[in-house]
Amino acid sequence: MRQEQFVARYQGEWQAFEHWLETRGDARRALAERNSGELGDEDIPARYRRLCQQLALARRRGYSPVVTARLQALMQRGHNLLYRTPPPRWQRAAEFLLADFPRLVRSEAACMWAAAALFVAPLVSMFVLLQFFPELIHGLMSPQEIAALEKMYDPASGRHELGRESGTDWGMFGYYIMNNISIGLRTFASGLLAGIGTILVLILNGVSIGAAFGHLQQIGSGDPLWRFVAGHAPFELTAIVLAGGAGLRLGYNLVAPGRRTRLDALVAGGIKGARLCLGIAFMLLLAAFIEAFWSSTQSIPAWIKFSVSGVLWTLVLLWLWRGGRHRRGDADAP
Repeated sequence: MRQEQFVARYQGEWQAFEHWLETRGDARRALAERNSGELGDEDIPARYRRLCQQLALARRRGYSPVVTARLQALMQRGHNLLYRTPPPRWQRAAEFLLADFPRLVRSEAACMWAAAALFVAPLVSMFVLLQFFPELIHGLMSPQEIAALEKMYDPASGRHELGRESGTDWGMFGYYIMNNISIGLRTFASGLLAGIGTILVLILNGVSIGAAFGHLQQIGSGDPLWRFVAGHAPFELTAIVLAGGAGLRLGYNLVAPGRRTRLDALVAGGIKGARLCLGIAFMLLLAAFIEAFWSSTQSIPAWIKFSVSGVLWTLVLLWLWRGGRHRRGDADAP
């Protein structure tokens, strides 16, 4: 076989293999290949062996260095990908948290913004309303709940001077983990009710938080509460919104599956939601740690707590906005 015939016969295979090498790790690649019939990961070992055979054949027949050099380069790049040592688990976990998770969040931007509106709008509205109509709190909380809230954050109470003891901090850390993660999972799983459950959970959480803050602020007891939540709020409140966005996506897939069957759409939403929940669980775990060991220490001056909170809010938003953009093929579109 002449060199021109050899190149013409196998040129398509080489281009497909080269395309796979260039797009390796692209988040959109798997879906595109399933839809277009392009080369997928499961085809690579067989294609790599054929490439090695073609290289050996080209050398034996004395084809030009242009052909053999190209095949040699493709074979070497394929070998490096197929036989490289897999990264350690901690590295894969760090890569997921620093890059893959924020990319997943951005890929569901519409649902995330909708969840933010459903949570923040009731919270802010309730806070503002209670400054002008303080009697509204009695329609939202029982007298016992109001009394307990006022006692817990009474500025005159001595408990706000030094915080809790270390043993209590560890006990509360465990409590916060269970409480925070249960809220996040409930917000996400409620999306199975056609998204209505997630909508209600977000609105109710926003109303209850806004009511607590609004009432304490109105009676002049807001300072202990603001200082307490400042540290862990960037992670906890953001995680609640993200869990709501994942739940809305789950509900939307159930209601409007598109060309897929309802079951396939639900499974796809569940898989992506489960991956989102891994990152959300990390955020809630970190929030619980901060809440137990930093937020509870009321002896720290307010300006320090608010400064740290500002830094944490900036880092969280930058992480979700920029994380993973350095990687090729950042899939930010839904």
